[in-house]
Amino acid sequence: MGRDRRTIVLTGASDGIGAVAARALAGPSTELILVGRSPHKLDPIVAETGATGFTADFSRLSEVRDLAARIAERVEKIDVLMNNAGGTFAASQRTADGHEPCFQINHLAPFLLTNLLRDRLAAAGSSLVLNTSSVGNLFGSVDLDDLDFERRPTLGGRHYGTSKLENIMFTRGIAQRWSDERIYSAAVHPGPAATSFGRDSRLVGLAYRSPLARLVTITAEQGAAPLIALAERGADPSVNGVYFSRHKPGGRENPQARDQALIDGLWQRSARLTGLS
Repeated sequence: MGRDRRTIVLTGASDGIGAVAARALAGPSTELILVGRSPHKLDPIVAETGATGFTADFSRLSEVRDLAARIAERVEKIDVLMNNAGGTFAASQRTADGHEPCFQINHLAPFLLTNLLRDRLAAAGSSLVLNTSSVGNLFGSVDLDDLDFERRPTLGGRHYGTSKLENIMFTRGIAQRWSDERIYSAAVHPGPAATSFGRDSRLVGLAYRSPLARLVTITAEQGAAPLIALAERGADPSVNGVYFSRHKPGGRENPQARDQALIDGLWQRSARLTGLS
């Protein structure tokens, strides 16, 4: 592939804001790689955009490792990595790796994928890692000794909010560790988009599909807009470590998002849990 073409990797591209972003970012100047969990849902988006498609289930870290290997085999560099896959899941479940699903699917899996693709991000000369977070981070609480919510209650979606807080903390970790390689990172709250979000959690899904939800939600196109804008902006050092609330930098965030001991501790424990250290 020509090095003059931008390479964008977008996870969670099967539907919702990911599918909208895929359509907007596709074009002759972009080598677009789309990742989804379901071939049935991903294949039409791949065909429509002319992208390369890979499927992976983030509830299985082995599939994340295989995904990273396939992407690395496909491209020599990555200009923008958009960690958009995720959702809200019942905390009573456990992944194939034994983790609480919001923690693994929303944080551990993108942490592993990004680290495994670090050399491809560095090879671009300058690159951007964009993590889809949420205003729900305000209700999160990171406990390094209970990352899988084995002892703490998860009422009010606390486990989901914690995973979105971890997205911001991961963003700050990248900004602090990889900027010498000109790998920059930003996190973004896309807004309450009316998509299939919450399909894996009965209560959240019902809330998002209720008639009242239409009064407070935005369209998938509106939700995708800040992701598209940041991806098109690319490797801008001024966004490094910044959390955006839609298009606005400096969104409201949990105080833990700037706790250096927690940022470092989360990185270290995530590296151990994913076999990176």
